[in-house]
Formats: sequence, C-alpha cells, structure tokens
Amino acid sequence: MRTNMVSGDEMIEVTLPDRTRMIQPSFTLPLQGVESLEGTIRDALSHPLNFRPLRESVKPGHRVAIAFDDPTVLCYAPVWEIALNLVVAELEKGGVARRDITLVCANALHRKFTRMELAKILGESLVKEFGYRLFCHDAEDEKSLTYLGLTPSGYEVEVNSLVADSDLTIYVNTNCFRGFNGGWKSVCVGLASYRSIRWHHTPDGMSMSLTHNPMHQIFDEMGNHLEAVLGKRIFKIETVLGNPLEVAYLWAGTVQATRQAALAVLKTHHQPRREMMEEKADIIVYGVPNWSPYAAFSFMNPILTLISTGLGYLGGMIEAIGKPGCTVVLSTPCPNQWDDIHHPSYREVWDAILTHTRDPYQIRDQYEEDFAHRPEYIYKYRYGYGFHPVHGIMATYPLKRLRHAGRVFVAGAREPSLVRHLGFEPMVGVEAAIAEAESLHGKDAVIAFINYPPAISRQ
Repeated sequence: MRTNMVSGDEMIEVTLPDRTRMIQPSFTLPLQGVESLEGTIRDALSHPLNFRPLRESVKPGHRVAIAFDDPTVLCYAPVWEIALNLVVAELEKGGVARRDITLVCANALHRKFTRMELAKILGESLVKEFGYRLFCHDAEDEKSLTYLGLTPSGYEVEVNSLVADSDLTIYVNTNCFRGFNGGWKSVCVGLASYRSIRWHHTPDGMSMSLTHNPMHQIFDEMGNHLEAVLGKRIFKIETVLGNPLEVAYLWAGTVQATRQAALAVLKTHHQPRREMMEEKADIIVYGVPNWSPYAAFSFMNPILTLISTGLGYLGGMIEAIGKPGCTVVLSTPCPNQWDDIHHPSYREVWDAILTHTRDPYQIRDQYEEDFAHRPEYIYKYRYGYGFHPVHGIMATYPLKRLRHAGRVFVAGAREPSLVRHLGFEPMVGVEAAIAEAESLHGKDAVIAFINYPPAISRQ
C-alpha cells in the first residue's frame, strides 16, 4: 500500500506491506468548537464548579495573582488573551484594583519568554498595561519561592511566593492534552522549583494516562497539601480543545472539579492506546514532525527530534501496541542544529553524557543533581532565556522505551552519525528499514503504521 507520512517539515510517500495495520492516534478530538469563546468563558467565571463566582470571591484591597500556561502548550486558540482580559474585568467588578493584579507565566523549568514573545499569546495591550507586573516564574529565585513542607508521602512542595502571599491565585490552563497536563500539574509544576519537580519528573514518572496516572497522583497529593497549608483554594480555568485552533469545552472552579470535568470528556473520546490493536506489533512505523513543545520560538535539535519527540511524546505507542523486543522505524531528516541560547545544556548532554551512557536511569542517578545546580547554566536560565540545565537531562528520559523496543531504525536522516550516536541504526528509507526489520522478525511480522499528523512549533 502507498501512503503519505510526516517526516520533519514534509509529507513523504512510502510503500508499506499490504498487511500493515493503520493506526490513527487521537491527538485531536472530534468535537465542535464553541460558538463564542468569550461567552463560554464569561459563563464559566459566573458559574464555576465548587467555587463562588469569581467576582464574589474577591473584595476591595485583595491582591490577586493570575498564572497562565507558557507558550510551549499546543494551543493556537486565543484562550490566553480572551480569558485574561475577562478575568481581570471580573476582578474589577469584585472591587479589585488593577494595580493589585499580577500576571505570571508558569514556565517552571522551561525557559523564560521575552515580552515580545508573550505579546504573541497575550496580546500587546496586556503586556504594555501590566509592564513589570507581568513576568515569568523563576524557579531559581529563592526570594520569590515559598517552601510549604512535605506531603504525607514525603514529597517536597515549593512554589512561587505569589501563590502563598496573594489573597487569590487564578490559573488559566489552555489545553488538556490527554491525561498529561492540566489539574494540579499547572501549579505544582508550572509555578514550582526543581526541589518539587524532581519528585515526579523521572524516567517512569511522566504519564499521559487518563486513568490511574501516577504523575497526577503525586500532583494531587501536592495540591491538596498546598491548599491545606495555605488555608485557601486555587481558582482554576481548565480547557479541552477540539483541535489546536478551537476550544470545545472550558470550565472554571476548583482544581479538582475542573480536572474531573475535563477527564470525563477526554475519556469519552480517547480510546485507550493499549486497545488499539488486538495483536501486538513486531514493527512500529511512524514519522517525526519538526515539532516539540520545547522548540517554541526556537528550533529542534537532535535530542528533541530523536528522543523527546521521537521516543517521548510520540513513543508511548511503543509500549502500548508493540511486543517486547519490537523494532521501531522512525522517519526524520533530523538536521544537526543546536540553539545554544534557548537550550544551553543540550549540546553538553549530547556530546558528554550520551557518549558515556544511554540508560536514562543511570543518567538521572549520575548527572541530574550536577546539572540541576550548574551555575553557568542557571545564570542562562535566569537571565538569558535558556531552559533550566536539568531540562536537557530530563529530555533523555524517554530513552526508557529502549527497555521495551529491541532496536530503533531511523530513515532519512541527513547525517547518519547522529543516529549512530544514540545506538540507533540509520536507513536510506522507510521501505529499507521495514525490509531489514522483516529479516529479523519474519515475513509475517505484524506491522503497525501510526499516522501522526504534521505539526510545527510556535514561531
């Protein structure tokens, strides 16, 4: 059979064996966009779940922090600009002075974003009006962090002091991507420090599961602890997109209530990945687009292409539908390029660490603490718009897929040496890679083609 598949910025035509099973991943939902995004948000703020209407939750003299997703989120609907303006208007109706409102980008260990970049999602008027009452979270500024102690399971909770000091904290989430983000992840990651984030950002910790998600179980415990210690609740806006351009559902209210509402919708429309094939695959084939959330206003590098996106965001299907020891065939040109301003630690991870070991558990054990505190990289995170140094380490954690997959073939890479650097095998094309895989698994090997869509990072 002949079909098209994504490969970097292009769609390429490939010939697959007729017995290939076609898998359509559910990254987007078959849902209609709301007729009026502004009307939907107004209604949510007036009728929140398990919370008083926003204007009734504040009074004159209150100081309010409004936190929002950073631009790495896969959302191209104008949620940020419309929601933030409406939230500010509702606070004014409750008596809050605009000078007592602070806007904070919840970028966690991601890089900080410039004011021009933030204007592209917030709108220029908000950026100009709020001036230096609009800023990015700094996970390394000890003076702006508040330590809230240990949860019952011993997880440390440390968040931006605005959460502790404000009379009300509001969080605007712009997209719930499967079970990965939303909920308490917004606050307990987006506004947290490495001291807190290290507990759940591990090779086995990060999960997109919609049920029994181990990562969100930790988030929930942290969030419950946070509210218990502070004696106040977070006001949350939670969003489910029908596609990256349109909002299908939006709720306001408590973190728990809005999270449950979003999960109810997502579970209805997302088929569990482990149920997509009755017989597990020997060979899994998919293309890697020139996309990563971490390439927003930047560009890809080999770690993001081959590991973070290739095995991470797209690679959950390997364990879901692949047999142990399966062969994974990726298609990507994987250009050899590095953004040393926005991803300052990545090149060292590639050159120094991945030549020594490709075991993510060993990488975490031997290198994470070192990179987490490297002063030259911390400076670039705080003042140079670079990702936190530990982010380059965490980007290698999807290499855990290699404990399930037997090998990875990469078709179409411009520089085969990049592929070999990770212990992967370069192939001239997808057809040659499948033929080689069939020589290992047999001519009757079960083949699954995952038809990932083209995508580009925010520019």
